[in-house]
This record gives sequence, C-alpha cells and structure tokens, in this order.
Amino acid sequence: MNHSSDSYNPDVLTCLANLSNDEVFTPPNLVNQILDLLPKELWNNKDAKFLDPVCKSGVFLREIAKRLNVGLEKQIPNKQKRINHIYKNQLYGIAITELTSLLSRRSLYCSKTANGKYSVCETFEDEQGNIIYNRLKHSWFNGKCTFCGANREVYDRDESLETYAYNFIHTEIPEEIFNMKFDVIVGNPPYQLSDGGAKASASPLYDKFVHQSKKLNPRYLTMIIPSRWFAGGKGLNEFRNEMLNDKRIRKIIDFENANDCFPGVDIAGGVCYFLWDRENPGECEIVNRVGDKKFISKRLLNEFKTFVRNGNAVPIIRKVLSKNEKMMNTQVSSSKPFGLRTFVRPQKKGDIILRWQNGEGPYNRKEITTGTDIIDDYKVITSYVGYDHAGNPGKDGRRKVFSKIEILPPGTICTETYLVIGSYKSKKRAMNLVNYMKSRFFRFLVSQFMYSHHITKESYSFVPVQNFDEPWTDEKLYKKYGITEEEIAFIESMVRPMDIES
Repeated sequence: MNHSSDSYNPDVLTCLANLSNDEVFTPPNLVNQILDLLPKELWNNKDAKFLDPVCKSGVFLREIAKRLNVGLEKQIPNKQKRINHIYKNQLYGIAITELTSLLSRRSLYCSKTANGKYSVCETFEDEQGNIIYNRLKHSWFNGKCTFCGANREVYDRDESLETYAYNFIHTEIPEEIFNMKFDVIVGNPPYQLSDGGAKASASPLYDKFVHQSKKLNPRYLTMIIPSRWFAGGKGLNEFRNEMLNDKRIRKIIDFENANDCFPGVDIAGGVCYFLWDRENPGECEIVNRVGDKKFISKRLLNEFKTFVRNGNAVPIIRKVLSKNEKMMNTQVSSSKPFGLRTFVRPQKKGDIILRWQNGEGPYNRKEITTGTDIIDDYKVITSYVGYDHAGNPGKDGRRKVFSKIEILPPGTICTETYLVIGSYKSKKRAMNLVNYMKSRFFRFLVSQFMYSHHITKESYSFVPVQNFDEPWTDEKLYKKYGITEEEIAFIESMVRPMDIES
C-alpha cells in the first residue's frame, strides 16, 4: 500500500460530516478538539464510563476508544483483553435512528452487529452491544409530543418512516436506559425539529438533550450545539438563563461561522462546544473564533442578559452601560410596525404610500390601526433581515450588519419587512439617526446580538439613545464613551465602514 503524503485515503466519517443540516455529522478532527477539553487522566482510568446519547456515526465513541486503548496499555497489556474491557465496560451509545445505530456499530465495533464474526470485541452476546436503538412513538397531548414538542400533524407517521422520537429525551428517567452512572457524556445532538409552521419553521431540540444529560449528573458533559442560545429567542429563553447562570460551565469554544467547524453546513449564528464540570464551578474560559482570529477571555457568563461572545467587546459594553442612558430597544418598533405582514401589497388607490420589499404604492390610511401616531413623521427604517448571511461575519471577519437604512417621508408606511428605528417631526433629526446607525460604534453594539438572519428590537439593547438634534460620528462617540485606541482598532476590525449621508 502506498503511504506517501500525496496518497488520498479519506476517513469515511469525515466524508459523512457534510451530509445534513439538521442532524450534522461530526468530523473526527472536531471530535478530538472537543475531547481535548476533558482531563487527560480520564484516558488512564479503566473504570471511567462514557456515554454518547446521540450516536450518528459512532465517531465520538470510536475516538474515545482510541484514547483509552493507548491510556490503558500498561494496566491491561494484552491488546485483545484491553479492547474487550474498553468496549464492553466503558463505552455506551444511544443511536438517534436505526440507520445511525448500524453505522455507529460498524465504525466502533468494525461490524454492523456487536457479536458478529468481525467484531473487534469478543465478549458481546447480542447484536446491539452497548449501542442501543429502540423505535419509539411520540407521546401526544393536544397535538404536541409531551417530551420533545413535535407536531402531531408532521410526525404521527407511517411505520415505514422515521419518527424522530429520540430515545434519550423520550423518557422521564434517563438513568433507566442503561441503569448506571456515567463519568462523561459527549455528543452532537439533533439541532431542531420542524414544527409545522410557515416555510421552514423549526423548534430547537438541542437544549432538551443538554437538559436530559444534566439529569444524569455526569462528572463531565461536553456537547457541540448551535450558538443561538446565547441570545435566547424561540423556545430558548429558559435554556439561556439556565446556561448563563450555571457556574459549572467552565469552557466555551465558540465559532461565529459554522463553516469553520462543519464545512458546507449553514447554521445561522454559528456553533459552540462547551465543558460542564460538575465538581469545579467558577468563571468560564471563552474562546471566540472568527475565521483565523481567536479571542480568549475568562469571566462569568451572566454579566449581561445576553451572552457577549467576544471578550474584547466586554469592556466596551461596560463603558456604554455605565452611563445608564436610555437604550434604543425602548424606541425601536416591534415586528409589524404598522400591523402589516410581509405579503401585504399596495392597493389600487389610497391616501398614503405603502413601502414593501420590492417597491411602493397607494394604501388606505383608514385600514391602519397600529402605528397611526407616526404615519406623518419622518421614519428611519431598516430591514428586519440583516446584511450578513445567517448573521455570520464575512471572510475577513467583519460585518456590515444592516442591508439598508432609509428615511420614509410623512405619509409613507411599511410592511413587516422593515423595523422603524425612530420617528421624528424633523427631517434633520431623522438624518442624524441615520448617520448614527451607519457609525461603526452603533453597528458594533447591534452585532453583539447577531445569532440569526434577523435583527430584532432586542438587538438594540446595548445601543444608547443620543440627542438627535446634533450629528454623531464615530470620533465623537468614541470620545463620549472613553473608547481607547486599542478598542477602536478592535471595533473597526469587526465592522465594515458604511457611507455617511451628507
């Protein structure tokens, strides 16, 4: 066999890592980065028990097996006895589907059955070994599954179809699955489940796997999950509060662009993996990755109501908040500032103008019941969808944040495609807000909340309201808030310039 450097012998589990967006397979090199968070002495402990409750390819257990095989060599010198011990007594998995159970056994035991002729472990008596899968049904109540929240209309399916009733979270008492305690729980859980809503609407699922893992009370827990929980939102506010106030989370490795972990996979807001250490509460070490840049900080996770992912942003935010000024989220409109959905179009005639995504046209003022008090103001609007794809920075690590910022004149309204950031009787005040929004300072503070395609009202929670009778520039703002040269350089490394109106 040719072992030269230019021979290509890909790991099948690396190839599999690019298959799916909802149930992302984990590349082996990433698995090993995650396992590196665990204490090295674990690999020399023949009594340590490891559980992957979300087996897809078996790669976590396979890489753990490799480490234990090296670490236990002196204690169990006979290679076959050592392998038998590791596979039978230390490694456990719960597959998420029947297909992934077969795949996981094949990659871990080198055989699709644990007791098969070619299995590397000689001591299993049944086909599943320690990687189990049981087809379950959802537990329906009022059209939803009581365990995972699945929509009955979508997932009450034919026997031949996958139900996505995941074993690990479809049980009240997870200890009963294997009837034992685990030292380490690791994995990459399914991220979301379609909830039957509009378009590709989906509800988060990964939080349920983390919560269930904590119920088992392992010594260590490490999982890779989407970073959207940092800001809360759909179904995640309770989970965010729980995580931010849990001092047992000692490390978070955060990738603002998911492609840096999962090539070719688009996960809005990026992904992160964390280490939860039961016996060792304290401050959390946060490593924020943006392309080739790495930012490291150590702090309490709950300093702010949202998680600030980059440690270099923290002193800037502290300076801003220390002035106790009113924040922009108190004046930004909610979605549907005039009560009109995205699909609403201009009418044949009307006494005001409606701005929608692709143009303008007449509309009848009498039909507007929301935002009537600002119809005749100058309104500063920006798109609800941010400029940056999936909320991720560009290849240079910088964001633009807003796709467009405009002033709607008196007598013009808009659909929910836009948010109204401020409304004024004076065009000059509206223009001063526009230029404030185009400053790097303003967009940097908004970008601290960018975990998805959308920029919501709450995204303006760190941005102070200014006196809009006067113009605002970055230089003026940096001086007002005491931003240092080093901090200015950081802001400008994270946010692209925008043209300022004159």
